[in-house]
Amino acid sequence: MRATADPISHTTQREAADVLVVGACAAGLTTVEALRRHGYRGKVTVLGEETHPPYDRPPLSKQVLAGTWQPDRTQLRPREALSALDAEFILGDPAVGLDATTRTVRTASGRALRADAIVVATGTRPRTLPGQSGLSGVHALRTLDDALALRTGLLGATRLVVVGDGVLGAEIAATARTMGLDVTLAGPQHAPMAGQLGHGAADLLAELHTARGIRLRLGAGVRALAGSAGAVTGVSLDNGEVLPADLVVVAIGADPVTDWLRDSGLRVDNGLVCDSRCRAADGVYAVGDVARWHHDQLGALLRLENRTNAGEQAMVVAANILGGDRAYTPVPYFWTDQFDTKIQVHGVVPAGAGAEMTVVDGDPATGRFVARYRSEGRVTGVLGWNMPKQTRLRRQDVADALAGGPAAATTAPTTTPH
Repeated sequence: MRATADPISHTTQREAADVLVVGACAAGLTTVEALRRHGYRGKVTVLGEETHPPYDRPPLSKQVLAGTWQPDRTQLRPREALSALDAEFILGDPAVGLDATTRTVRTASGRALRADAIVVATGTRPRTLPGQSGLSGVHALRTLDDALALRTGLLGATRLVVVGDGVLGAEIAATARTMGLDVTLAGPQHAPMAGQLGHGAADLLAELHTARGIRLRLGAGVRALAGSAGAVTGVSLDNGEVLPADLVVVAIGADPVTDWLRDSGLRVDNGLVCDSRCRAADGVYAVGDVARWHHDQLGALLRLENRTNAGEQAMVVAANILGGDRAYTPVPYFWTDQFDTKIQVHGVVPAGAGAEMTVVDGDPATGRFVARYRSEGRVTGVLGWNMPKQTRLRRQDVADALAGGPAAATTAPTTTPH
């Protein structure tokens, strides 16, 4: 899909007198740290919906869920480091509105916070199934509190059904299986993470899950959740099969948290739409999962849901707030850890019939390999399976192809999750 960024008229950049970051997450915190590291001494305020200080999300579906990490280990910085940033953290008070002209944010408690520069870092919110909220034993996973509640549920459950065959669903299924639960993974794709990994690697992941005892019920959508006396009892599929469960996790994707921007005058379309500098309007920027920005090398609008993007994008936004003029043109990247397997993808694994996959390091039969992907003769991505060093080296093939310009736009993803 090719697209162009909306033309946005920008005034001459100057250093902002004060900065408001809406979202106390990894992307928001990295923005603040980058501002301070580059000498910014103005006022900084961080507004967060949750009461927790900034924490890391990738461990939630793995280490926290499995109980190998205590919750405080997910905190991105100790209290002393946060204090050293000389920023005001307002937690537990979500944003409910934005006036982009005056750059004023309204909060649920009635605060009105104005700043010269606003950074939107509100992330995403899990999608839900009809009737989900009315049944006990049904969980989603996005926040630290979600992870702790789900872990409590897993410790008291026997049969788990995970609805959703993407990255998060596959990770939760793998973690729960290592905890000894009877696990079924359901979803519409032919194999777990097929949309991100392509047929070959997704088939290998299906084999891994099956070998570890996870039952795969794929290729059919979910019709409804079944319940009795207010508690979940199973999941009904479109093909008529009913999967019994005493615990269900719904992991069917997430939507950008942009409802609070409804009357802001900003363009919202699968995220907050920005130019190549991650600007949505004069003095308004977006970072992380909520940002949909114009990638100059791909010639397309892009939104990425992963930890690496959150940090890299935040550093570019900080530089632009300080008067820079930096386009954000990353090589898309995500990773996942499931059982004893680490999978990494740089760029995009094409799904079309013309896609070519070549193993360039290792051998899939040994459980360690790197594959390079081409579409229409152009390198689009590399995938590593338990070979992190070699995968990182092969990343340059994708970077070189991207440097060639928007000819790669036909392979640009709308979203890359993690």
